[in-house]
Amino acid sequence: MKNRRKSKRMIRFMPFLLLLIVLVIIGGYFFTANSNQAENAAGNQKAEQHTDSTKNLTKKETNQKADRNKEVSTFSQVQKQTDTSIEEKVDDLLAEMTLEEKIGQLMVIGFDGKEINDHAKTMINEYKVGGIIYYDRNMESPGQVTKLSNDLQQLALNNAKQIPLLISIDQEGGQIVRMRDKVSNIPSQQELGKNGSSQAVYDSALKNGQELKTMGIHVNFAPVLDLSETDSRSFGIDPKKTAELGEQAIAGFTDAGITATLKHFPGNGRSNIDPHHETSSVEANQLDLENNDIYPFKKMIDEVDHRSFFTMVTHIKYPAYDKENPASISRVIISELLRKKLSYTGIVVTDDLEMGAVNKYFTYEDLGFSAIDAGADLLLVCHTLESQKEVFKGIQKAVQEKKLSEERIDEAVKRILSFKLQSIKETNLNIETAENTVGK
Repeated sequence: MKNRRKSKRMIRFMPFLLLLIVLVIIGGYFFTANSNQAENAAGNQKAEQHTDSTKNLTKKETNQKADRNKEVSTFSQVQKQTDTSIEEKVDDLLAEMTLEEKIGQLMVIGFDGKEINDHAKTMINEYKVGGIIYYDRNMESPGQVTKLSNDLQQLALNNAKQIPLLISIDQEGGQIVRMRDKVSNIPSQQELGKNGSSQAVYDSALKNGQELKTMGIHVNFAPVLDLSETDSRSFGIDPKKTAELGEQAIAGFTDAGITATLKHFPGNGRSNIDPHHETSSVEANQLDLENNDIYPFKKMIDEVDHRSFFTMVTHIKYPAYDKENPASISRVIISELLRKKLSYTGIVVTDDLEMGAVNKYFTYEDLGFSAIDAGADLLLVCHTLESQKEVFKGIQKAVQEKKLSEERIDEAVKRILSFKLQSIKETNLNIETAENTVGK
């Protein structure tokens, strides 16, 4: 009887037991699933953390690269690199320059004063000009000129890219001598040409260059290679003799650490009109010009390192090559004749754009960009602040209106930066050294 009751109780509780077993099984399944899900979530979180850390590492590496790039963004830092070529240094610097900074490098400007004034500050600080030209108005004594050079360089080095100024002068000799009463005697080229001594030409250029160098000057716009029997600035009428003496002048300047300038391409000795005041034309055919006027320039280009000299183009017209434009804004004369036919690879500089030969017939806004578009690299704008601003803005506007390509500007700026990297090593000269050297 008792056993029968126990059996009945067992039968009655069996469904509950089976239900309990099923619940346990289901609970175990969900627990296992949740555990796996938790493990997967943890794994995913670790993977995400690894991905994030990789991203952060990549970002960090990118930032480090950017920082390294920032480290070579100034002229002085680029110049100190020992494991890169001049071309690579120039490319590094150019890549970080704005259009406005590039345009500034194309300009060599003059100002009135023996110390820094508002004019100079405006053009260096705001327009980032690349060069200065000295006249008597800037020069009183060797010490004063050296201090002015140092102060101007310091002003330029305060700009973001810290690119030094190219400081220049017309110190030809004879009638064209700045600070005449303080420097050593410099004979005229006509006098040297009549003497005919190559050694005398070399010695004069060497002494002249050494004095300029101690005062912080880098470029002398000399010698003159124009052929003339009457002009005191000329070696004479003989193209071969002019080439020979011109080469000695370049050698003297080079040995003194000064860059020379051949002028006034393609030779304006035939003109009796001063381009400072009015335009003129040289009426000769191409064969005549190339056998005579152009011969001394060609000889220099063929035989002398192009890094030793600039070439200055004149404002005179040569209808045999270009019936409309003066040489300084003629693509035919600069790009076709000088660059391609004569294979000149150095820096091309214009004569002063404030001369009557061009400023009477062209606006400053047009002159600047036209000269660069024609193939010039440096623009001389030697006197007034307003004309300098107009030249700058004219180039800027021409690029914006697609009249002038930024690639042409880059080509010019590369030549200028290359010159500066190779030639301008010191920007703070010793004043006492200048006082003890110049005129002694």
